[in-house]
Amino acid sequence: MKKPTKKKAAPKGKSPGKLIPAKLIDARIKELGDWRGETLAKIRALIKAADPEVEETWKWRGVPVWEHAGIISTGETYKAVVKMTFAKGAKLKDPAGLFNSSLDGNVRRAIDIREGEKINEKALKALIREAVKLNTER
Repeated sequence: MKKPTKKKAAPKGKSPGKLIPAKLIDARIKELGDWRGETLAKIRALIKAADPEVEETWKWRGVPVWEHAGIISTGETYKAVVKMTFAKGAKLKDPAGLFNSSLDGNVRRAIDIREGEKINEKALKALIREAVKLNTER
């Protein structure tokens, strides 16, 4: 009869077989290794600058998600775009006109960023702060 092996305790912040979300996002950025990785890293930095209390999560089999009292935005990567989908985007004011995708829905709005496009950092940070404000209002 085989002796049962002892399971090692998972390192702090990890569950067995899973990395913490920040490490998974780091790995995604590195794995992409092109303009999409650079863009995702830039978006991530802007989100963290706009909301230092943001929580990074990893959902739906590989989508970076930023949360503060609910989902602020996702960071999906496709062949031709990096897409930021704001969970409650339809309720957000967008005076700079950043939203350019998913405009027909009643809840979400998205920003598709293509290779070579410049990000309006000031407007994006304002949109992120507004999303946090909306999530924290009760």
